[in-house]
Amino acid sequence: MKPSRSFASDNNAVVHAEVLEAIQRVNEGHVVGYGDDPYTESAVAKFREHFGEDVAVFFVFNGTAANVLSLQALTRPHHAVLCPELSHIYTDECGAPEKFTGCKLVPLEAPIGKLTLETVAHAYHGIGDQHHVQPRVISITQSTEMGTVYKAAEIEALARFAQERKMFLHVDGARISNAVAAQGLTLRQATRDLGVDVLSFGGTKNGLMGVEAVVFFRPELADEFLYVRKQGMQLASKMRYMAVQMETLLTNDLWRRNAEQANRMARLLEQEVKKIPRVKIVYPVEANGVFAQIPREAIQKIQERYFFYVWSEEESVVRWMCSFDTTEEDVRAFAGFVGEVVGGLTR
Repeated sequence: MKPSRSFASDNNAVVHAEVLEAIQRVNEGHVVGYGDDPYTESAVAKFREHFGEDVAVFFVFNGTAANVLSLQALTRPHHAVLCPELSHIYTDECGAPEKFTGCKLVPLEAPIGKLTLETVAHAYHGIGDQHHVQPRVISITQSTEMGTVYKAAEIEALARFAQERKMFLHVDGARISNAVAAQGLTLRQATRDLGVDVLSFGGTKNGLMGVEAVVFFRPELADEFLYVRKQGMQLASKMRYMAVQMETLLTNDLWRRNAEQANRMARLLEQEVKKIPRVKIVYPVEANGVFAQIPREAIQKIQERYFFYVWSEEESVVRWMCSFDTTEEDVRAFAGFVGEVVGGLTR
């Protein structure tokens, strides 16, 4: 029998008990649908406590929707979105950004998941030329697909570059809580105060049942987003059950507590697997992901007991993700088994 915990994805974790209790608490009586209810109003107010009184907040079902609809609100079909070559919007959303925005995604080199100012500047060309798509948005992921974290100065520099050229900075924040907790910042300090225009705020990977938020730090950008969300099939009729999840996450620092636990377990996993000969950590462990190069012949043997994903078959790199419900016992048992398998291989 396989262990009840895997290291494949924080999507695989359970829903936090406080969130389930909150859903049960609002499951009484009738309220107006489609977000015109007191629970949604209260959740939006909680976002404003964290990000500022004038932010515009919209709840959607999943991260792909949050990203795609954010980009759709910022662009027209002749625009381009500059993004890392391994970003989720470019590699893992089945072409949805291009389909719904009509834009061209321009993938840029980002060796440890992070765009640099130099790379973005090199891609900024063809301005005013009717034969070329016009760069309109820089989209980054925080924390990145490789588990690394943009420092505040790096985001601020990209935001300044965008603003000076009448572009926008979008952040795919599927794991924004992990990145913010890792740096000891507030949510506002790590986003709005750095010049971010729109944030896809992740909840599902941090203990929620299934809800994300699109947060506009410049409310004028959201003038028609009600219609964009509806056309995008992301307007929930029973919105209260989504809203209360987000309110719970943003209350009593649950977002930070969950993220800190996941991050802490990733650091422990890094420490444990570093002790194993022939296991090499390939990216800095800065949030809740550990990327390791292990002997190719060990992968399937370990997967027979523990579910996880191979990041690069060619380089024999695997991805191990920790969640808010990952325990020290889980980590030590997993690392011990990895050590057994790798140690038992014939060189």
